[in-house]
Amino acid sequence: MLELLGSGLVSLWLDMAGVKIQPLNALDALAWQSSPGFVIAPDPNPAGAMTVQEYLKDLITSKLVTPNLINHQGIWLQSGPMLMANHQGTIPLPAASLTKVATSLAAFKTFGPDHQFETLVSATGPIVNGVVNGDLVINGTGDPMFVGEEAITLGNALNKIGIKQVNGNLEIHGNFAMNFQRQSLLAGQMLKQALDHKTWNRAVIYQYSLMPKGTPKPQVVISGAIKIAAQPNPKQTILVRHLSLPLKEVIKEMNVYSNNHIAEMLAELVGGANVVKTTAAALANVPQSEIQLINGSGLGRENRISPRAVCAMFMALQREASFHKLTLADLFPMSGLDHRGTLHSRHLPGATVIKTGTLSDVSALAGVLPTRDRGLVWFAIINRGYKVSSFRAEQDKLLQHLVKQLQVSSSIPTALTPHSPKSTLPKLGVPSRNEILYKN
Repeated sequence: MLELLGSGLVSLWLDMAGVKIQPLNALDALAWQSSPGFVIAPDPNPAGAMTVQEYLKDLITSKLVTPNLINHQGIWLQSGPMLMANHQGTIPLPAASLTKVATSLAAFKTFGPDHQFETLVSATGPIVNGVVNGDLVINGTGDPMFVGEEAITLGNALNKIGIKQVNGNLEIHGNFAMNFQRQSLLAGQMLKQALDHKTWNRAVIYQYSLMPKGTPKPQVVISGAIKIAAQPNPKQTILVRHLSLPLKEVIKEMNVYSNNHIAEMLAELVGGANVVKTTAAALANVPQSEIQLINGSGLGRENRISPRAVCAMFMALQREASFHKLTLADLFPMSGLDHRGTLHSRHLPGATVIKTGTLSDVSALAGVLPTRDRGLVWFAIINRGYKVSSFRAEQDKLLQHLVKQLQVSSSIPTALTPHSPKSTLPKLGVPSRNEILYKN
């Protein structure tokens, strides 16, 4: 940061934006470096502040909030080092699923975008004529998206080895979940059913229908029960190594659908809610007091984050993503590109990267909006009240009014262009993520 300040780039940027500042000494620069979001000047263009003031007035006029509750609403708008608008922006408020921005940041930094969680499948006894004379052991390391499609391809991989029957038990060891069920015994029951197509219920049949046409139906019959092992059996023969989707795809799915189960699992994998909080606060350079978490999903009003901290976390994620030649659109939904999940029925300006948040009395929207006159505008809006659908409509209008004032960006900025040219579904149940290690 000091190099950037010393180069004069920040002063040049502000000068082009119409902000006149005095020369800085080294102590001023250090103060900037420790300031949340590096906000150093108010925006001379009143568009942001005026748009927010009109928005707050409309909330009262439309009776979405009463005048005495207007300070329960939080808004922060920032462009580069310029503060465009602030209403209660440094106050931690119930953030709902904006909490997943913190979880995304902590997981991305901890594991890296290409990390894949490993699930090992082993046998404790000899394999004779397609029969495992022992237990089939699952050693999990926390794959958050091991679902029916994954189990089906795993069964097919075992069939490819020649295994069709297990005379022993299905033993679960480590951190294994299936279909977002983290209770090991229930996850094991789901896996046992998915491995044998003759026992499939409607849920497994539906998951199979989503797979490529012609995908084989596995048949691995397990005679014994589901057992939970505290310690792995030292006498195991590894049969198959299953790898999860890359973390960047897991994070994108979590944020597109605001999946609480994935968020909880990722938070646990990095060390829990407190680790998520401290990691995110450090990377975003905001006080820990502005990020208060009890979990990684946002369920519960005890999860409180200030709008300023949400914007700063998005900026930190953009920085971390850029190190890996990725953008925020690789990790969060973008309007005009993604049409699934939480973007459904929203009316947002094109190329806006967003994260939503909803509780019974909370409606939140945050992300980044490209404009012609102010470049990337970072925003966080947290509304308190019970008319959630009405708040959503007003949030969309706020961004539409803002982009009208600042003019639409002529194209998607490089900083927001996704690595993939178009939004695609994750490639679940891909055989190439099953590495067969057993040799007949």
